[in-house]
Amino acid sequence: MRTIRRSLPIVTIAALAAIAAGCAAEGGEAEPVDGGTLVYATGDAEPDCLDPHVGGNYPQALISTQYLEPLVGRDEDGTILPWLAEDWDTSEDGLTWDFTLRDDVTFTDGTPFDAEAVKVNVEHLQDPDTASSTGYLAVEQVDEVEVVDDAHVRFHLSTPKSALLEVLSQQWAAMQAPSGIERGQEENCQAPIGTGPFVVDSWTPQDRVVLTRNDDYVSTNPQADHDGAAHVETIQWRFIPDAATRQAALASGEVHVIDNPLPTDIVAAEGQDISHLDAPRPAAANRIELNSSQAPFDDIRVREAFIRSADPAPGIESLFHGTAERSSSVLSSAEPMGISDEELFATDVDRANELLDEAGWTDTDDDGIRMKDGEPLTVRFPVSTNQSTEAEQSLFEQIQANAAGVGFDVQLSPMDLSSWYEALGEHEYEAVSAPYTTVGPDVLRILYHSDGTVPAPSGYFANHAMLRDDELDGLLEEALATTDDAERADLYADAQRIILDSFTVLPLYDQQNHFLYAGVTGVEPLHTISTPLLLNAQLTAE
Repeated sequence: MRTIRRSLPIVTIAALAAIAAGCAAEGGEAEPVDGGTLVYATGDAEPDCLDPHVGGNYPQALISTQYLEPLVGRDEDGTILPWLAEDWDTSEDGLTWDFTLRDDVTFTDGTPFDAEAVKVNVEHLQDPDTASSTGYLAVEQVDEVEVVDDAHVRFHLSTPKSALLEVLSQQWAAMQAPSGIERGQEENCQAPIGTGPFVVDSWTPQDRVVLTRNDDYVSTNPQADHDGAAHVETIQWRFIPDAATRQAALASGEVHVIDNPLPTDIVAAEGQDISHLDAPRPAAANRIELNSSQAPFDDIRVREAFIRSADPAPGIESLFHGTAERSSSVLSSAEPMGISDEELFATDVDRANELLDEAGWTDTDDDGIRMKDGEPLTVRFPVSTNQSTEAEQSLFEQIQANAAGVGFDVQLSPMDLSSWYEALGEHEYEAVSAPYTTVGPDVLRILYHSDGTVPAPSGYFANHAMLRDDELDGLLEEALATTDDAERADLYADAQRIILDSFTVLPLYDQQNHFLYAGVTGVEPLHTISTPLLLNAQLTAE
């Protein structure tokens, strides 16, 4: 077997943290203390289930980072690091993966973390009754999980998967106690059992989840800056949908950390005793996707006309106050294999009008909406108010107005998350902004391979552009099969060129992932999917 890239545990972080803490104390700043209750206020949608295997959205990842851990992690540069698995090898053909597991870890109910537990977790993700989406896709190619012995597990794959370690680092594929899964989905959704630094104590819907410290925590996390249990005793995870209310609670000291702050509050934090954490999500950029499977965007000329007329750059600059930068790539700036093409997305109203004329949209109604064969140039655009911030929703309104200038009738429909999923499932959209977070460039296969037009067991499908291109499919499949980084980068570059040239995607900016915090230190992003890691957090006292 060929050993693939591994990294030695980081041993200097704790020492550096101690030096930094000493310098802060000498400077008379607030000193970190152990114990206490950290209050986190989230503006993301409240999960329906605290088990990220079920469904698989970002709010589940945010909170489950505190109590569930994956097999592997990664550093800021994308290098895969040991976590619950301390070593791994793959066969030359890429079809067999052997993992050596930590032998000193137990789940918080006292049951062992071992090879059998890994097998149960993979099978749970693959079970249609789990209705997994992101986690299901992570292990879709795993044909069988073989228990070699307690500390060794072998994955048999149906096809090589170069992205396997990247996707196994996600929260949606994190390890849970089989004893918890055996309780059934309803009970496990209330309080999954993991190996992490915190335990789910209680959940009061539309209010908060209370997490208590796992005093027996084994420091497996590659980003841990100390041995043993977390510093804070309790986390109150509050659901506060309104951004202004979250900000007021932070300013008053009622909460310590908030996510999804307003851009103006991020800018204002620089002059206050509030810290800002900017942690762009990996994989895909925020983007608008055009449904190429139905009119009017089944015509590439109409798609290009929309993109040439949308003109999002001024809105991004004015609405986000410098906290977001215009993107011309389908991949996040956190992904080194991403390519950009600014010219493809340059605003050109004259060209947009020419394209629409060529496509036959030459008549107009009394409101200036273009018509063809008696039908208006309508673009239904459902907007998830749980996922799109106020600034982003305002940006969509500006795009709506800009596109109207060449004759598009863009119909924005704000709706809650469940209604949004329903609209997509019924294909009641021509344009949509659908955030998708995973790890690595294989997100291109998830989002744009023809297979992505078919729903996962959860009912969700990721290819909202409805791209079906045999050449693109082949490139994405080759990239998945190779473990040669240079070859992989070339294949992904060719794939991105096809996607960009299809005019089915209008890139906007990196998926926004901002956090503000006060009265606490040690808040940092997990280097997998940029969720907040609170293992190292300490409340401060003057």
